[in-house]
Amino acid sequence: MLALPHVAAAQQRYEYREVHMGMPVRIVLYAENDSTARVAAKSAFDRIASLDNDLNDYRPGSELRRIEAAAGAWVRIKPTTHEVLARAVEIARLTGGAFDPTIKPVVELWREARRTGRRPDPSALDSARALVSWRRLELDSATPAARLAQRGMRIDLGGIAKGFVLQQALHTLERSGITSALLEAGGDIVAGRRPPGRDGWRVDVAGADSAFRARAAALENLALATSGASAQYVEIDGVRYSHVVDPATGAGLADSGVVYVIASDGATADALATAVSIVKPGTARSLLARFPDVMVSR
Repeated sequence: MLALPHVAAAQQRYEYREVHMGMPVRIVLYAENDSTARVAAKSAFDRIASLDNDLNDYRPGSELRRIEAAAGAWVRIKPTTHEVLARAVEIARLTGGAFDPTIKPVVELWREARRTGRRPDPSALDSARALVSWRRLELDSATPAARLAQRGMRIDLGGIAKGFVLQQALHTLERSGITSALLEAGGDIVAGRRPPGRDGWRVDVAGADSAFRARAAALENLALATSGASAQYVEIDGVRYSHVVDPATGAGLADSGVVYVIASDGATADALATAVSIVKPGTARSLLARFPDVMVSR
């Protein structure tokens, strides 16, 4: 009997939404049938929830809170926690500290400012800034483990975790046999292979320059991140202060614009969107020379 060639079933578009990391998370994927799509999406959302439990500095039982509670001592952590912390420290080094994962003591003062409508006390800011230094977040890859050098130091991965988590969720989809997928949460997008019959995933970025918009209109195996004061800010004495804080000064960025970044992975795009928001345009050009595959619009 002559064997007939296998014909793959047509890929169909499926979309799912759940709330994770304190925000809506959207997954768009292509699969052969509804059952395959639903199982894959559930695995991806489960992965997001698991990572959020480890990396969310709001959660009392998170890995970050355990590191903070034992400051001065080594704390065993999961390999994925070590991976994101190592990437955060590496990007901090490459950006000269414009991105700093130990910024939390200062960020907490600005969170309070958003609640009260008053600028942080200068002496409190000085004390908080003294606790900020990515160089004093130590990592051991063999164990793996992490250590903060001083009591009172805190970790805030808000500028990198979202992109990292979405990238990990995309890997989960790929392990489930889904290669064509896009994940989005709070201004961060991670895209896998292009949809069937398309040049790429079309993402509209109205505020970006024309070259950036053209690249975003055909994303494939890339990540896009946005950073700016449009969603989280406080207005004090007529000045709008962004939720993004400059580690060098301890100040929330005043009247900052929106920065858009396309990079090869979600963590890099997320962290660089924060770093580029902080540095001056001239400094940003030299900074981005260390990331030749990254595209930025501001």
